[in-house]
Amino acid sequence: MRPVHVAVLGGGSWGTTVASLAAANASAVLWARDEATVAEVNERHRNSRYLPDLDLHPGLRATTSIEEAVYDADVIVMGVPSQSVRATLVTIAPLIRHWVPIVSLTKGLEQGTRLRMTEVIEQELAGHPAGVLAGPNLAREVVAGYAAAAVIAMPDAHVATSLQKVFTSRRFRVYTNPDVTGCELGGALKNVVAIAAGMAEGLGVGDNTKAMVLTRGLAEITRLGVAMGGDPRTFPGLTGLGDLMATCSSPLSRNRTVGVELAKGRTIDEITAGMRMVAEGVKTSRVVVELAREYGVEAPIADEIDAVVNAGRTPIQAYAGLGRIAPSSEFDGTA
Repeated sequence: MRPVHVAVLGGGSWGTTVASLAAANASAVLWARDEATVAEVNERHRNSRYLPDLDLHPGLRATTSIEEAVYDADVIVMGVPSQSVRATLVTIAPLIRHWVPIVSLTKGLEQGTRLRMTEVIEQELAGHPAGVLAGPNLAREVVAGYAAAAVIAMPDAHVATSLQKVFTSRRFRVYTNPDVTGCELGGALKNVVAIAAGMAEGLGVGDNTKAMVLTRGLAEITRLGVAMGGDPRTFPGLTGLGDLMATCSSPLSRNRTVGVELAKGRTIDEITAGMRMVAEGVKTSRVVVELAREYGVEAPIADEIDAVVNAGRTPIQAYAGLGRIAPSSEFDGTA
């Protein structure tokens, strides 16, 4: 039997990392638009633009041709930014075989439709199993060989178990979870809280305040996630609390970096213009606020971050606004 063929679409840090992981267990190809990136992956087994000084698996190959990447793929991994996912799916729809699983790495929500990435996949590639690979995974640490864990969430347990073997390594543990909705929402919603955590770091508010933001942020994620159909057990796990902790605490986090820079007085346009990769929380904050209103869920942290990102409120004003909210029961809306 021929090896499993995995196509990873998106040559950013996490797409490259997942492609390198898959190359240890399967035949893996990375699709990227940048010719220099593709040449470097093929010739030097590196992606210096996003993962400087780190070696990729020598079996990984790359291409600028999306047709070449997907034509014989048994698994397709989506690593493009959330606002590019639909267009990419439309492009590959006539190129791929029926029933090939689609795995999303993208931790964001589509603007306008407010859909999760697997919902976008289901619209554009009906009949293909759709799931997510998510968790507290900072790309640079995974490529460097630090121990880490993630979750493969698929509605079909047999598909999930098969994919688990594709991405697992000795130092990268992959668990399964049938709760696609909860795993996907945890990854998307934590990016908004990470901006708040970065603002706290930049303002120098202290560790007590940062801990409060993280824990109340998790409560906010859980409230909305459960209201939207997620399993409450998912949110204290790897794709909820785990992902939140990594993203809120690490200087490698793009969303946390956005918050730190906002606290320095820079505008959102200035910050994002200088970033090589997308900080999904910037686009997601308004969508989260809209969803919270639709589902009747209180989301004060998301409200304040949306006001900073989209309405000109300052980080100091945002934290003052949070301080004016009267505390109620810690368990309200989280069961």
